[in-house]
Amino acid sequence: MAIYAVGDIQGCHAELVKLLDEIRFDPAADTLWLVGDLVNRGPGSLEVLRLVKSLGDSAITVLGNHDLHLLAVAEGVAELNRNDTLDEILNAPDRDELLHWLRHQRLLHAQDGYVLVHAGLLPQWSVAQAEGLAREVESALRAKDYVIFLSRMYGNAPHHWDDGLTGYKRLRVIVNAFTRMRICTKSGEMEFKFKGEVENIPADHLPWFDIPGRASAKATVIFGHWSALGLKLTPNIIALDTGCLWGGPMSAIRLADRQLFQVSCNNPVAKHW
Repeated sequence: MAIYAVGDIQGCHAELVKLLDEIRFDPAADTLWLVGDLVNRGPGSLEVLRLVKSLGDSAITVLGNHDLHLLAVAEGVAELNRNDTLDEILNAPDRDELLHWLRHQRLLHAQDGYVLVHAGLLPQWSVAQAEGLAREVESALRAKDYVIFLSRMYGNAPHHWDDGLTGYKRLRVIVNAFTRMRICTKSGEMEFKFKGEVENIPADHLPWFDIPGRASAKATVIFGHWSALGLKLTPNIIALDTGCLWGGPMSAIRLADRQLFQVSCNNPVAKHW
């Protein structure tokens, strides 16, 4: 059995199908680990959701910021953005079934020394602590009053972790770290405006994974979200957002031997920051 980790899909259904053919994916024997952002901006978000859902236990996906945005828009607590491509899902006959399935996916998956997450882990979080915090958000998403959580998850504050945080402020920091973070200060203060390349990071900030003494450094973290970072493979980092949506390849890596597989983008969209 092989495990393949796959970068951000963002509605690029044709490329996902091509990538699965490239790796000769066998759902009876293999497993996909998806870094989140299954949907939005690309032309085939509905088809992506249907495909990944159909794979059952052969696909493990964590939620990204675009996936959470879809859930919030569907419940009427957020507005569609100008470049969103979510209407097909929102109008689909199986909409409720797909959204229910999406809402029950994970925020973080840890297994055999790997951590799968969309954006990153705050430097002071150990893997065990991060797992526990992820379960808190997952419980809120699966609760009967989940719409209240969706309505309160937006915002940049607080921008750092405090063990004493409670309620929706606590959940918001967890969501922002797992699904939106790219850079932070050495003390773990997150900055959300920056989306560019590493050499242009603002003063006093570093990529979250380069913070000295990061508590999760002994694990190998698999993530996406940062297309300007691109492919980054180190002993404890696997970054897989290679910008398929913008004309880059869609990437997968076989965890057993770190063999990289990539397919080209069919129809890139114009980039809007």
